[in-house]
Amino acid sequence: MKRVVVGLSGGVDSSVTAYLLKEQGYDVIGLFMRNWNDASVTLEDECPWIEDSADALLIAEKLGIPFQVIDMSESYKERIVDYMFNEYKQGRTPNPDVLCNREIKFDLFLKTALGLGADYVATGHYARKSTTVDANGNEVFQLLKGVDNNKDQSYFLCQLSQEQLSKALFPIGELEKPEVRRIAKEQGLVTADKKDSQGLCFIGKVSLPEFLQQQLKAKKGEIIEVAKDWKGFEREVPTFNNKYEALDFEARGFSYTKDSGEVVGTHQGAHYFTRGQRKGLGVGGKVEPLFVIDTDVKENIIYTGQGANHPGLLKKALFIKEEEVHWVREDLALKEGETMEVMARIRYRQPLQVATLHKAKEGMYVEFLNPQSAITEGQFCAWHIGDELAGSGVINY
Repeated sequence: MKRVVVGLSGGVDSSVTAYLLKEQGYDVIGLFMRNWNDASVTLEDECPWIEDSADALLIAEKLGIPFQVIDMSESYKERIVDYMFNEYKQGRTPNPDVLCNREIKFDLFLKTALGLGADYVATGHYARKSTTVDANGNEVFQLLKGVDNNKDQSYFLCQLSQEQLSKALFPIGELEKPEVRRIAKEQGLVTADKKDSQGLCFIGKVSLPEFLQQQLKAKKGEIIEVAKDWKGFEREVPTFNNKYEALDFEARGFSYTKDSGEVVGTHQGAHYFTRGQRKGLGVGGKVEPLFVIDTDVKENIIYTGQGANHPGLLKKALFIKEEEVHWVREDLALKEGETMEVMARIRYRQPLQVATLHKAKEGMYVEFLNPQSAITEGQFCAWHIGDELAGSGVINY
């Protein structure tokens, strides 16, 4: 019997994951990761970790599998929380769930599982794993999107390596969510009707503004509205020496100064806001809703524009630094000067977009067929070939 350690989160997806693996004849162990100790930023009535670990224990007892809680809060703080604060401080918007999978679930948690004699770790992600052979005839692992298009979570796994993928199992990736709930009900699992967690990875529902305000001090600044007909949007396009210069010009977008618009309000810190954000600005009386089109954390200014189609929100290209380009399929990695047609997304749940990868010496340009709204520094761009997620990278600009 192959041994699998399941990350039991106290939710329905991981519960059914454990059940399915037991049915398939695996020797299953359930582990609950405790990643957070600070109750002051957890909204206590919104599934705190204590309730989740109790549910995970009930599932393990129901299935007759060993169970234990492991405390990873110190590592989680170092690898995820400190990184998050640092990114926000620089005016970037990180994705903690992608990082949690790379750094915690499929690194520290995986190492813990291997220490328990496990052959695999399993999670309740809506994603699939397969194998194929590369050009040299070697077996390689593929990360495929989940069958349920509405729940596909392959994006959150976009930073996994071949080594991590080789040890991973995603049993519910072949199922749709209603089927998962049906199985849980049939088996009498207490999590069958439990709401999906909306919080940070394995912490529970955390109030992000309070969380950020713990470390990032409030600092009053101006909100400037840039009109759609601002003259800067009609900038002159220079002559480029090569394709990369043209891509770089497009990826960098527009630069704003205090003179680019008019002051329409104040805020408590540019580092609390992200491009594309609509809520929390507190500015009324506009014909269309105001969106954040850029933030300047040095000058502590938020630049905004009216309407979802404001020119300041739209760009057709982005850039990823060389050291932040990641290939799940290392054998498909582009060499300098090469291009690849892909389908890409810049955030979870965004429909896949037609794009071309351009490999430059300094990194990777992703050029979209159609302009994209609110391309945000610090977020992950992931690219697919058919159903397969082949690679990803952190958006630099």
